[in-house]
Amino acid sequence: MKKLFRKLHLWLSVPFGVFITLICFSGAMLVFEREITEACRRDLCFVEKVGEKPLPLDSLMTAVAATLPDSVSVTGLTISPDPTRSWQVGLSKPRRASLYVDPYTGEVKGRYERLPFYDTMFHLHRWMLGASTGSGKLLVGISTLMLVVILITGLLMWLTNRNKPLVKSLKISFTKGWMRFWHDLHVAGGIYATIFLLALALTGLTWSFSWYRTGFYKAFGVETSAGGGHGEPRSTANAQQEQRGNRDGARSERPERSERADAAGNDRSHRRGEERRVHEGEGRPGQETVHPHSPYAHWQEIYEGLAQSHPGYRQITLSDGSASVVPAGRTSLRSGDRFEFDRRGRITNVKPYAEQEKSAKVRSGVYTVHVGSWGGLATRILTFLAALLGATLPLTGYYLWIRRLVKKGHPHHEK
Repeated sequence: MKKLFRKLHLWLSVPFGVFITLICFSGAMLVFEREITEACRRDLCFVEKVGEKPLPLDSLMTAVAATLPDSVSVTGLTISPDPTRSWQVGLSKPRRASLYVDPYTGEVKGRYERLPFYDTMFHLHRWMLGASTGSGKLLVGISTLMLVVILITGLLMWLTNRNKPLVKSLKISFTKGWMRFWHDLHVAGGIYATIFLLALALTGLTWSFSWYRTGFYKAFGVETSAGGGHGEPRSTANAQQEQRGNRDGARSERPERSERADAAGNDRSHRRGEERRVHEGEGRPGQETVHPHSPYAHWQEIYEGLAQSHPGYRQITLSDGSASVVPAGRTSLRSGDRFEFDRRGRITNVKPYAEQEKSAKVRSGVYTVHVGSWGGLATRILTFLAALLGATLPLTGYYLWIRRLVKKGHPHHEK
């Protein structure tokens, strides 16, 4: 059995090792992308001068919306409790686009864009620099799947090694030559990183294969939408309810959808006109006047109420009719409590994170485990180190294998 583990470990590592190194290295680089981006783009992410008080949200958002093309609208606002930070305004398109705005002056500081280095690392990590639907995505998925097998066989080889005590095999020697150092780094380093690398690989595979994603979420009692991509799981109960609703009301909903679409279009046109009228004279940033038909009329009081009830909050996000608060102490920004409010600014529904749909919590959990943020800064550092170590394992493995081939003088000798 030990011989089988050795063969699998070696002959899967040889063809896929290079790709595993690239995936792990790029993943390690992405762990602290936000912090490094903010350090490099302080002009965008931070204000030039902290004012006495931020502008009223209605005036601020109306002014920002008035600068946008007619085809683009504001979808939300993310507020940080740090007075030195810019606020982030979400846009309807392109997907996940956002602007940074100075909350004290109303100045639009610029659009969020990935730094070129991180854009390369992201595309390398997800698609081997190829297209999102091309062979690169498949190659990343297969390499990640092989990594799981390689890690398990390596662990089994370590557990069945009777040549020396297991405790001694966890030591890395720095005084017995390069060959011994690379060997110890490969064996002991691999064992130290195995748990983290397995967690990263098993969660990462949900982005690669729909069959794996379906089975993975189903293990947690969640079903993914048919043909949907990652990030669209739903609970079994919700899925059954939606299916019944779709069967029973498919025909009757079609005209209603048309009416809703027309109404939505009219509403957007109305809002755009109101935003421009406010921006052109009926309201200016800094004035307390709130237009009665403004889509942001009650954002200020909702924000103030949530900030008061959640002292030390990490983040507050507002959108049309809903809000999310990440309270102090939460390690993930995806674990916010949700609030719904009506046109009069009254909160009509409160859903703490613990009471939210299972699908949302599983989806959030998969993401936070994959990026290492589930335990805060400490687990992010460990994730970075594990991914970086994972990038070296194929390289040290190649080195040891080639050295043994040269030493034995046999081109097919196994390590």
